[in-house]
Amino acid sequence: MREGTVHPTIEAVQDTRVLVTGAAGFIGMHLCLRLLRDGYTVVGIDNLNHYYEVSLKLDRLRQLGVEPESLSEAGNLDGAGERGTGRGMQRFTFYQVDISDRAALEALFARWQFTAVVNLAAQAGVRYSLQNPAAYVESNVSGFLNILECCRTHGVRHLVYASSSSVYGLNAKTPYSEADGIAHPASLYAATKKGGELMAHVYSHLYGLATTGLRFFTVYGPWGRPDMSPHLFVGAVLRGETIRVFNGGDMLRDFTYVDDIVEGVARVLPCPPEPQPGWDACLADAATSSAPYRVYNIGNGAPVRLLDFIEAIEDRLGCQALREYLPMQPGDVYQTWADCSRLQHDFGYSPTTSLREGIAHFVDWYRDYYGI
Repeated sequence: MREGTVHPTIEAVQDTRVLVTGAAGFIGMHLCLRLLRDGYTVVGIDNLNHYYEVSLKLDRLRQLGVEPESLSEAGNLDGAGERGTGRGMQRFTFYQVDISDRAALEALFARWQFTAVVNLAAQAGVRYSLQNPAAYVESNVSGFLNILECCRTHGVRHLVYASSSSVYGLNAKTPYSEADGIAHPASLYAATKKGGELMAHVYSHLYGLATTGLRFFTVYGPWGRPDMSPHLFVGAVLRGETIRVFNGGDMLRDFTYVDDIVEGVARVLPCPPEPQPGWDACLADAATSSAPYRVYNIGNGAPVRLLDFIEAIEDRLGCQALREYLPMQPGDVYQTWADCSRLQHDFGYSPTTSLREGIAHFVDWYRDYYGI
């Protein structure tokens, strides 16, 4: 954390109990591993839903020392909706809990008395929101409200939550700054993420709950979600199938390697925000507040053309993809580009993984995991 930051720090890591929601997810697994290495006591929860194959989620849990067989054991949260626990690594405990289940969350918070919470649980995916909008409201709105309420009533010192670059929607000004408007989302997913930021501010303002929102930009890497482009592209190329390239490949994405994302979260977690000194509602931007509330971009800060991303995958695989060029999909935006200067100033955040290095790690993991 750099000189000039306005953030205090939570007590010693050894005394910090962190809840990570979405722990069987892509970023969640990587973050749990990092926090455990840093010395935290970590409780992970996940509903293990069927948005994509559960086997991948269970294999992620294995990386945390949780065997699927342990999830069938009798629960011990007094019957409040908990579906089994696997202890996992030292200082890590997992529960199969859905954040939309208020009773189960209440029992979990009462038992553990968490110091900090990282909320990564969400219904993800822009295109799926066109098919099943209710799932996004249930998880990203109602579920997040449950998290906020539990943090408020159980004295959590700091809530860090995943927002998304999608909140910038139709904003054409680049690079995206936290000071920019987010009034025109292009998908329901984006709207629910914007709603989460607004709800967090209410709880910071009314109850003094310290909240930090992190707008993730196109995260990729080993153990990534199979509905995202790296997974889809690599699998199709290896199987000799055609990949779908939207907007003729004329799109820009701020691809960010998962280790760089986790590094940013780890830096923010022990530092709950304080009210902005001298904050003026007439002059200040929406990322700061008179309340203990902050929002930050977290990305690579270097947008990449989709065609260049595909070519980097082809180079690593040593073969070319068969391409089908299609128009822009509903809900998509032309580009994302993160201005991360605030995160860099306050926490010294600086991504270190180049695109080709990150793609190499992902491709090698994919070939090993799927045996191709």
